[in-house]
Amino acid sequence: MLPVAVDAMGGDDAPGPILAGAHRAAASGIPVVLVGPADLEGREAPDGSVLDLIEASEVIGMHDDPAQGVRRKKDSTLVRAAEAVRDGKASAMISAGNTGATMAAALLRMGRISGVKRPAVATPIPVPGAKPTVLLDAGANSEVQAEWLVQFAL
Repeated sequence: MLPVAVDAMGGDDAPGPILAGAHRAAASGIPVVLVGPADLEGREAPDGSVLDLIEASEVIGMHDDPAQGVRRKKDSTLVRAAEAVRDGKASAMISAGNTGATMAAALLRMGRISGVKRPAVATPIPVPGAKPTVLLDAGANSEVQAEWLVQFAL
């Protein structure tokens, strides 16, 4: 199974909480590869295992313009994570950072699924005692056409 590429620098309090989550995922058997700077501290888990790293020297911040950030910061954690999926080095990417830039990196580096005109952001919502519910199009599109809703469902 290919690892999940985790943007180690995405989010307001990165990398601490991101690394903690990545270590928990790895401990539960989910393969993880971090995407971050070469000197990223915290890759080693308490059990001594070390998470793999894809090096990236730039970060697209929460206040950066999404499309321009992806185009200008070609060595950003988001862009490198998307390229890892595109190149078959990861099965998926995750970021707690700039949502628009995450979407832009995915679209510009991975492309779209054939026949899909507009992607949707999927947000899992925890449900106590049950599997999470998934909310689709969580703020990604301000106006949605009926055709896109059908594509989201598929």
